Amino acid sequence: MCTGQLKKLCHWGPAIALGMIKIITMMTIHCSRQFWPPEESFWAKVNFCLFFVLSGCTLFHFISAISEGPGFLPLKWMPEKTTDIQFLQYCTVCQGYKAPRSHHCRKCNRCVLKMDHHCPWINNCVGHHNHGHFTAFLAIGGCSISTFTLFSWVTTLLSVKPVPFPSPPFFILVLVVFAIGLSIGVVLTVGMLLFFQVCDQNLNKKLIIKAILRNKTEIEDWIVEKAYHRRFGTDEKFVYPYSKGWLFNMKQVFTWDCSPVGDGIHWPVIDSCDQFTLTKEQLAQKMDKRRRARKFRIIEPSYGSWVPIRYGCGVLCHPPYTDETRITLNVGDIVIVTRWRRYWLFGEKEQETVNDVPIKRIRGWFPRPCAIEIIENNQYSFKSSKSD
Repeated sequence: MCTGQLKKLCHWGPAIALGMIKIITMMTIHCSRQFWPPEESFWAKVNFCLFFVLSGCTLFHFISAISEGPGFLPLKWMPEKTTDIQFLQYCTVCQGYKAPRSHHCRKCNRCVLKMDHHCPWINNCVGHHNHGHFTAFLAIGGCSISTFTLFSWVTTLLSVKPVPFPSPPFFILVLVVFAIGLSIGVVLTVGMLLFFQVCDQNLNKKLIIKAILRNKTEIEDWIVEKAYHRRFGTDEKFVYPYSKGWLFNMKQVFTWDCSPVGDGIHWPVIDSCDQFTLTKEQLAQKMDKRRRARKFRIIEPSYGSWVPIRYGCGVLCHPPYTDETRITLNVGDIVIVTRWRRYWLFGEKEQETVNDVPIKRIRGWFPRPCAIEIIENNQYSFKSSKSD
């Protein structure tokens, strides 16, 4: 049974990634020694050594991103000054406040320091402690050399000229072709992921701006986008507090040993902002969401199924494209809905609270035919037919 750090590896994401690394590495070594033997020339030695270094670095940073982890906020965390509580969100799961740039991950079940996203390939979040290792892992130098070496081996084998190495068995040829597909897939998909990890598209100016060099995570990018929408049509501008110049921002992630800078709780900010500039914006956005929320009463049971056949083809064929929870609800339950789709609703079940805090938050998606909207200023309800 997997325990400790090995538990993170016992998951389909790391297992597939390690399998791909092993297949590509073994086939590249085999083909490189046949197609361009290191003992024959200086450049062959350089190519062979370079591939070993890059492949080793990929494996090292991959394991480090898993073992280091993103860094978690201590349970029941409180700010040093109690007056700062008013600027922070409360986490009912961790029973503490969320520090600036911290977010709760429902898969890790903890509040993560400087959370960027949860990555299934490392079975962990990308956050403050492992951001550097994760970005280094995404470098595709080793796979680029593998693709070139494997492709050159196959084209040499299929050419009409005499082959400088023995004809391989059929299963070796199949493995090499499979490895080529894997390496090309890695170059394309991981390269695209690296692009989104390092780059961001500024749609207003149509310029590619470095996201890491702007010191902005994926979640923060979404918060800032909503902040701009909240102020659209006004003279008020939202200033992102953590970007202090591209060189300074780069040093926050890229260090010689990929170790993090700072404690993950207190952050350097620009002069016109403070530690809570972003958290205040988050609280304002949450208040806006609550004002837009609607109450629904459950009239048919929701069983939390990902394949809800009983509610018709519309619900079955138009699921929310997200891995967020599908919740179980009983007839008579009240749900505060904050997101709408034509066939699905997202909300939080209304339940008993202790000190205005729910005992356990139950929120997620459920089929729209299960509920009717409550009109609080009247004595009746009607079935909502509106969509996004």
